[in-house]
Amino acid sequence: MAGAIRRMATYLGLVEDDQYYTDHDGRHPVDRVAVSQSAGDADRHDHADRGTVHQLARPWERPGYRITSVLPTTYNDARRIGEEFRNDDPVLMDLTSMSDADAKRIVDFAAGLVFGLHGSIERITPKVFLLSPDGVDVSAIAREQVGGSSHYAR
Repeated sequence: MAGAIRRMATYLGLVEDDQYYTDHDGRHPVDRVAVSQSAGDADRHDHADRGTVHQLARPWERPGYRITSVLPTTYNDARRIGEEFRNDDPVLMDLTSMSDADAKRIVDFAAGLVFGLHGSIERITPKVFLLSPDGVDVSAIAREQVGGSSHYAR
């Protein structure tokens, strides 16, 4: 009877099958192989492994850098906010046309988004927020322009 229970537990993955168990002390055998290499071969190998270094543009220095403005009307518009932010574009969320309950849900979504992607979120006005991706610093001048515009000064 115990054998049947043991086989059932093994089948369900609750215990390991003794058939596959080997007792060892944890040390692995070491095989050492001597390889001879001339000095000329080593030099050729070192130079062959070196690649060309290309300077990558930082997200804030890339051409076409822009702040994406999103005016969501329902919670379903959160997807566009997430896609733009995931593409390393700063996102300006204007929640003025949403109900307070949906606006709170969008802000909660945005907070999780910036936390997960190591960005930052700033309140410009009571219902306008700026999401900045990691490594992207939206200058104070741009923030003043956004905050000082008549459209967002509600």
